[in-house]
Amino acid sequence: MPNNTLNKILFPFLLFSALLIQAGCGKTEKKPAAVPQNDPMVVEVGADFIARLSMAEAKLADVEETLRVPARIEVDGQKTAKIGAAVTGRVSQILATSGQRVVRGTVLATLNSTELSSTQLAYLKLIAQENLQVRAVERAKLLYGSDVISAAELQKRESELAQVQTERQAMQSQLKVLGMTEASIKTMAKDGDIHALSSVISTTDGTVIERNVTIGQVVQPSDALFTVSDLRQVWLVAEVPEQQISQIREGGKVLAEIPALDTRQIEGRLIYVSDVVDTQTRSVVVRMEVDNRDHGLKPGMLASMLLHGDVRKSILIPEAAIVRENNRDFVFLQTDKQKFRLVPVKTGPASDENVAVLDGIKAGDRIVIGGAFHLNNERKRKELGAS
Repeated sequence: MPNNTLNKILFPFLLFSALLIQAGCGKTEKKPAAVPQNDPMVVEVGADFIARLSMAEAKLADVEETLRVPARIEVDGQKTAKIGAAVTGRVSQILATSGQRVVRGTVLATLNSTELSSTQLAYLKLIAQENLQVRAVERAKLLYGSDVISAAELQKRESELAQVQTERQAMQSQLKVLGMTEASIKTMAKDGDIHALSSVISTTDGTVIERNVTIGQVVQPSDALFTVSDLRQVWLVAEVPEQQISQIREGGKVLAEIPALDTRQIEGRLIYVSDVVDTQTRSVVVRMEVDNRDHGLKPGMLASMLLHGDVRKSILIPEAAIVRENNRDFVFLQTDKQKFRLVPVKTGPASDENVAVLDGIKAGDRIVIGGAFHLNNERKRKELGAS
């Protein structure tokens, strides 16, 4: 049989066989479709449950940054004085007690001072020397006029008088440093009497808040015997962590609460923000002035200071909308008519039962603002049932 004829007969057969083999090799076994797993953060509830929920759209609002820090009441440092003795001596009498109100010039205590008596004695000796030198100069002038002594001798007497007068003036200044007044010095110079008693005198108006002296005690000028402070105005002081110092500024609004006075609230402004950070506490000291004419605030009282910062646009939602899970904050976001998803959020300052949301939801999202706690319990119940 000719080759051409044979090829025409075999070609269709071979082609058909190849197609059958190819079709058989192309068959694969189908795998079963994967069963979708339920999202544990999503909960679906019925219409009756939804009726018990309150929902609203998340909206932008003006949110003022606030910071609450512990604080304390302190005396006004600019109206407080540490008062001590002007001389070294032994305390003989105490005339003021803690809590007593005094005025500038009030004698708080007296003491006997050998230092004072020695200085007074030296001053009286200089006065006597000055009087002698004055008479010596007067005689020298008469003798010089009669050509008995030379001009050089007269100048010598005048020089000695000037030296004694300088020493007397220096000693007079020393007596003032030791607490004597101009009038008492003049009286002493006239009478020639030495008084060893020295007075400890208040240098300001206020209340004696500390007394650190007893009768018979020997004191030095460096010792603080009394502390007197005008308590009609006090300071409220707090320490702000350095990470949050950017939220406050001098002159900013402050609201303080005093727990000991039935959470009494005080409004004011910061008068001082420290320029340095305490290296031990990593904090910055801030201060506000508080009127205390009724003396209701006591130095040492604990307080809470609420510092107001800048106003920014942020999403503001009720605190009741926040769900706390595993030390994180969440809200329920409505994704469908009957479905809700628990989404994490980053919260910011809270005030008036509202809290700012910095991240996690956006304006226009519909969230659960009432009943979130019960909705979360339903989510957990269904999650356990599915398990």
